[in-house]
Amino acid sequence: MPRHPVRRLAAATILATLAAVTAARAQAPGLPPPPQNVVSLSATASAQVPQDWLTVVLATTREGADPAALQAQLKQALDAALSEARRAAAGREPQALEVQTGGFSLSPRYGRDGRMSGWSGRAELVLQGRDTAAIAQLAGRIQTLSVASTGFSLSREGREKVESQVVAEAIARFRTRADEVGRAFGFGTWSLREVNVQTDSPMVPPMARMRVAAAMAPPADEPLPVEAGKATVSVTVSGSIALAPR
Repeated sequence: MPRHPVRRLAAATILATLAAVTAARAQAPGLPPPPQNVVSLSATASAQVPQDWLTVVLATTREGADPAALQAQLKQALDAALSEARRAAAGREPQALEVQTGGFSLSPRYGRDGRMSGWSGRAELVLQGRDTAAIAQLAGRIQTLSVASTGFSLSREGREKVESQVVAEAIARFRTRADEVGRAFGFGTWSLREVNVQTDSPMVPPMARMRVAAAMAPPADEPLPVEAGKATVSVTVSGSIALAPR
């Protein structure tokens, strides 16, 4: 009597099923052939451009025992600075000099014994825009707030102006790289299978800030000394190509 007839029957059934599925797939019409001679590659291009957007944060910090009086002091200092900034921004072109209020906060202070010893408050005013000279002069004129931080960045318009040129250069490098890879493998031509174009950062990258102590604030009516650096706009083109014989 043969041993394990059920196991042999199950194994034979599985093999027959696999053979039938393989044959059906081989004969199924419309299925694309598996990719052959596919190569993945990438190319990057970049350019350095002057940073054209200045941001200056002005702030004041006050302390006191009465939170209502402290809030009134902060509001008075902020109102005076805001009035001066609005006058300077009036009549200018859009994005030349923009004014907005920043943080305004009150928080309790505690002594070494853990008991509340008073209140601390802070008010901020943000100046930003393309007219760096006007912003620097305005920051020097405002006397009720001190310079808390300053920094340059690349505006959206400045990035878009150079980004199309960098994209074209990255695509050209990708095509050159594809030609070189095809020749190195002994193929004559290639066709593009998929491609991805990616920039290195958002349109307006986070601002690099430089902290300035209150004692280093510029004297009255003297402009804040600022100097713009450069930003790098980088584009990477990546994808895959299918190599074809000569």
